[in-house]
Amino acid sequence: MNFLTRRSFLHGTSLGAGGALLAPVLQRVEAESAGAPAPRRFVFVIEGNGVNPEQVQPKTLTRPRNAQNQNDAGGLVDLPLAQHELPRAMEPLAEFKDRLTIIQGLSARVCGGGHSNNYGALGCYSSKKGAAGETIDCALAKAVPSLFPRVGLGISDRAEHSIIYNISAWGPDKAAPIQCRPDLAYNELFGSVAQGVGREEFVARGNLLDFMVDDVKRVERTLPAAERERLGSYLGAFEAMKDRHSRLNEIQNTLRAKAPVVTDKFRSEVETDRLDAGFDIGAAALTAGLTNVLVLASGCGDPFFSVRFGGLGIPLDKHSIGHGKELNGRPWDDLAITIRRFHFEQMARLAKKLQAIPEDRGTMLDNTVIVYLSDAAEHHHSRCWEWPMVLLGNCGGRLKTAGRFLNYPRYGHAAHRTTANFYLTLLEAAGVHRDTFGLSDANLKDLKLKGPLPELLA
Repeated sequence: MNFLTRRSFLHGTSLGAGGALLAPVLQRVEAESAGAPAPRRFVFVIEGNGVNPEQVQPKTLTRPRNAQNQNDAGGLVDLPLAQHELPRAMEPLAEFKDRLTIIQGLSARVCGGGHSNNYGALGCYSSKKGAAGETIDCALAKAVPSLFPRVGLGISDRAEHSIIYNISAWGPDKAAPIQCRPDLAYNELFGSVAQGVGREEFVARGNLLDFMVDDVKRVERTLPAAERERLGSYLGAFEAMKDRHSRLNEIQNTLRAKAPVVTDKFRSEVETDRLDAGFDIGAAALTAGLTNVLVLASGCGDPFFSVRFGGLGIPLDKHSIGHGKELNGRPWDDLAITIRRFHFEQMARLAKKLQAIPEDRGTMLDNTVIVYLSDAAEHHHSRCWEWPMVLLGNCGGRLKTAGRFLNYPRYGHAAHRTTANFYLTLLEAAGVHRDTFGLSDANLKDLKLKGPLPELLA
């Protein structure tokens, strides 16, 4: 079969008066016609204040209370989820049970613990002094590039916060943002099809980038070779921003079809509304082809973890809940489970949206993995003995996540593994092999902790 070249395909395709549209959707069609695999997508849903292992443990499996990880059996526990009932918090994911994997027992003692491990949650290092290295979302963004390498959305403890830096980093001292204002995130991602102020800001931003690039080029011509080379790095950055802005303008037909409907929740002071809007925007960014890596952070990082969920009828902040406070006779764990259940409802809603989009011989969900975890490991005052995680999806068949419960042996045991091994597994699924990630645990130097988790790779 003779396939069209990219140039002839894109130049010969028109979706309106704008002529040829360099839309990600068209590029996917061309790629599929040439037999190219669908892009691999990675989504991180991160909830602050810790995840008690019992709250993501199948009801029919018990956990004896030890100071460290609960699995003293000596080896990996690998059980099918089909014969076990999901806990109350995870019930919204019941229809995806055959695509779920619950992981218990992975440690990350190098992070230090506490109310939040901040950048260390995704980076496997202590971040008490800030971002000390890249985090897994940013590492994956480099492996599966897209128009927006990574999109970070979320909520903090205050409605007035716009952008915060708390969980992601491109490298040492290079924090990546989390956008906490859904209306501003919408304008950034879908401004080319926005109305009113959003459209005006998009046009103004494009004009500014034009001026910046022209000015840099003008100055560059007057400089000696050494200075010209140094300035060239700045020019490259400005041109990259301009190129992305231009491409957003070119694909506005696609964005108009995929952009979420703007409602009052985009500007709401109610945290559940803002998080709900963030999930909507994130889903739209994935389905429009704007990004392959999405981070949804809910009250993560110090000092942002005292978020309240009044929209769920819980005006008590999560910090107080983590310290065991009750509300009108409701115990702390009931309050925590109610909030956690809301996050899994959002995760299920995102999965359904991806499942509704055909791709290759399946759907977008088939080529995606959604990872749920907390920034504070196993407790509100965590020590990172273990880091509970929930996976939905197998990333195009690259992961074995079809209804499993995995429990790794306790910290220090020969078969024990760390969150770094899990992140290396995600990189392997993205086509990048690495032996190490983050900071190694000196107390586990006698264990075989290099490389991904073989039991999770297909």
